[in-house]
Parts: sequence; structure tokens; C-alpha cells
Amino acid sequence: MLNGEMKLARPLRWGMVGGGQTSQVGYKHRIGALRDNGAFELVCGAFDVDAERCTEFGTRIGVQAERCYGDFHRMLAEEAKRPDGVEVVSVATPNFTHYEITKACLEAGLHVICEKPLFFTVAECEEIEQLAASKNLIVGVTYGYSGHQMLMQMKAMIEQGKIGDVRMVDLQYTHGFNAADGDHLSEAQAWRVNPKTSGSTFVLGDLATHTFYMAHRILPNLHIEKLMCDRQSLVPAHAPLEDNAHVLFHYNNGAVGRLWTSSVDAGNMDAQRIRIVGSKASLQWSAAYPDDLHYQVQGEPNQHLHRGMPYLDEQALEYERMGALHTEGLGDSWANVYLSIALAIDAANRGAKDELEAVQYPDVKAGKEGVRWLENCVRSSESGSAWVAYQ
Repeated sequence: MLNGEMKLARPLRWGMVGGGQTSQVGYKHRIGALRDNGAFELVCGAFDVDAERCTEFGTRIGVQAERCYGDFHRMLAEEAKRPDGVEVVSVATPNFTHYEITKACLEAGLHVICEKPLFFTVAECEEIEQLAASKNLIVGVTYGYSGHQMLMQMKAMIEQGKIGDVRMVDLQYTHGFNAADGDHLSEAQAWRVNPKTSGSTFVLGDLATHTFYMAHRILPNLHIEKLMCDRQSLVPAHAPLEDNAHVLFHYNNGAVGRLWTSSVDAGNMDAQRIRIVGSKASLQWSAAYPDDLHYQVQGEPNQHLHRGMPYLDEQALEYERMGALHTEGLGDSWANVYLSIALAIDAANRGAKDELEAVQYPDVKAGKEGVRWLENCVRSSESGSAWVAYQ
């Protein structure tokens, strides 16, 4: 159980690129990084491309004015001159900038925590993976939902054979907040439906990569052998990128899966759900009720497992903070992700290879696999929604 004790000898000196006043995700990064005492200390940032707005916002969240930069290149150059310069940088900017910023940070000798989807292509991911390895640097990916503890309970129960052989994987990440979009999109929405700034997908990359990663973390030994993707732009202003998609999978153990993702699921507020069906029982989790896990054994009464209870596996209790009956939420999940990345960075800095290998966190390999999945989905969709071998 976490109780606020420091896990590192000192906080990592942390900076941000993006995540300014109008950012949809910047505050989630700061909640995640700063939740646990002694993991990170926010020392600098290029929060906004407008230098005046950057400084105004940065000082309001406690950063010294001289360490607020309107350009990330200047931030890297100036911080390198300081004995107390930044050590870790989070990239919270639109998709098309991730590769350039991440590469520049690694070349400057800095660890990186990057938004998803990591980059546009698997080739870019592989290049960055090799660069990070050559410099003994960590690249983490903010799959922010993956820190929910009951997901680790699902993983443990499947490993223990509690549901038998996995037969079906049912995934969903949908909401309706773009259902009423007209021709005039907000700035935050416009870049997400522009292939030049978003990449080759919208909701598959913006939403579904979260759920894809979580399923892979729960089921690390299940690998997709082939898939079929059917995607649509149901709101014309979102074209040519999809606002709705269905993906079917065939796994290497004979199991089958499906994923539905949408930003036009009007009225839905239970956005993300995961159901794993085995030969003996099923497990079901929802982001709307993240403290709960439903365990349904064929022929027996359903069981409702609660976060924080001593009957849970140690994997689910490792990042426990509040105790049972006291609800946790997305901020806690982000904090778990950031803390795990901090522990990985600390182990890498100390050359503690065994400790590093023991840390479970969304790393560059996970980000690469997310991009690989997107490439396969696009290939299927552009082939007339045909089944394609997973490459």
C-alpha cells in the first residue's frame, strides 16, 4: 500500500512540452506526476508556443518565470546549461509533434514520457527504441487508464486459471461528445480529424489504443494473428478520418475478440469496458466503476470484487492508496502510471537491471505495439475491411 513515503532518493527534475492552459490533457499529467511525494518535481516547461502565455501559465502553476520557454528547443538548450537542469520531459502535444520532440529530448540525454499514439509509424518507434536503448534512457507512454488496480486483479486471476482458457475478448471505448459536431470544429477537435496532425486515424488512435494496451497488459501471452477493421466518418466534418470503428481479432490461442470505438455514441457515459470470457468464467470491468470487478462463474452466483480488499492479489494491492470503501479515480490511475515510470527511470539511472525488468509500466515497446495495431487496422480498412494477417 502506498502511504506517501518517498520511493526515490530524490524527486526527478521534470518538465513538460505542451499541457498549457487550454490543453485537454496537461492537468492529468501534472496530477499523475505530482500525486506521490518525491517522484517528480516540475521545474520547467514549454507549455505554449506563445512565450507570453507560456510564462503566464507556468508561473501560475509554480514554475519560475525564467524556466518557462515558448519553444522546446530553447528549453532543452537552456536547461542543459544548468546544474539543476531538467532530467525527464513529458510530451503533451498533438500527435504529429511527438516524434520530433521525443528524439530531441533523447539526444539531449533526457528521459521521455510521451502521449499516445506514440508516433505515426512503427519505423519511427523502432528508431526511437534503439536511440533510447543506446543512451540507457526510458521512454514511457501515458496510457493513463492502465493504472487502475482492478485491471491487475483481472490479470492475476487469468494467470491463476480462475476463468479457464480464454475464449473471447470484448473491448469498448466509446463516447458521444462529437455526435453533434457541425462544420465548425473546436481547435482541439480540428487537429484530431486532420491526417497531417493526427495521423491515419482518429478514434482508433485517440481512444482505442488505450483499451488495446490494457487488454494486452491483462493478456500478455495473447497475440493477434489476423484482424478486420471497418471504420466510418458518420459526421461529415470528421472525414476522412473515422469517428466510429469496429475491429475483429483472431488470437494465437484460438480465441476471438472484438473492439468498438466511437466518439459519436450519443449519450453514453460508460465509456470504456473490458470483458474477458473463459471456458469456466468471465471477468468484466468498466472505467465508470473502476473500483469494481465482476467475476461470473458458470452455474454459480456472480461475485462482485472491490478494490482495496485483502482478498485481492498482491498485483492489485501494490498501488493501493485509500483503502476499501474510499473511491479512487482516473487521477489515481495516472499517478500509478507516472510512479511506475519514475521507478523505471530511477532503476535505469542506477543501472539496476533486475529492478528495471521487474517494473510494469507502458514502455516504448508498448507504444510501438499500439502503432503496429493502428497500421494493421488502417491496412484492413483501406482493403475494403478485409481480414489481414497481423504484421
